[in-house]
Amino acid sequence: HNSDGSGNPAIGAPNIAGMRQWYVQEQIEKFRAGVRGTHFNDVEGMRMRPMALSLTSEDDVKAVAHYVETLPAVRHASSLPGDPKAGEALYATCGACHGDTGAGNQDLEAPRIAGVDDWYLATELRKFRSGVRGTNPKDREGRLMRPMARGLADEDAIRNVVAYVGTLKP
Repeated sequence: HNSDGSGNPAIGAPNIAGMRQWYVQEQIEKFRAGVRGTHFNDVEGMRMRPMALSLTSEDDVKAVAHYVETLPAVRHASSLPGDPKAGEALYATCGACHGDTGAGNQDLEAPRIAGVDDWYLATELRKFRSGVRGTNPKDREGRLMRPMARGLADEDAIRNVVAYVGTLKP
């Protein structure tokens, strides 16, 4: 993720700078418990799981999650083609959980998606659509997200909704 949390797309490490502590902590715990990072087609998740397991205590997980939240958010330029106008209509469903501005909603355990790199959002939507994510019975939020991603008809729809998310400022 780099020392500033800005991410490293070459290895599939997302920009995590400024992500909320509750969300980072939840995801680390999912990796530690094998809820994420165990599907054979999730190369990036399998790379992350040993990192999460290296945190040996709940206090370590909390400290890392707190540190990530204190990092100043980093925004990168769009790297994917897409039509934000076409994506706006598709985002209506997303906004029910992630909010009109993409700021997220802790009560629904929906993370901030505004400011998240487009390549990462598109990758995760593809993983949800294909069943690489969101099929583990212990992943309640992932199981809710999977049908949402499957509602995106094709690759153009994924790129368009991600392009619209790129216009949001939490």
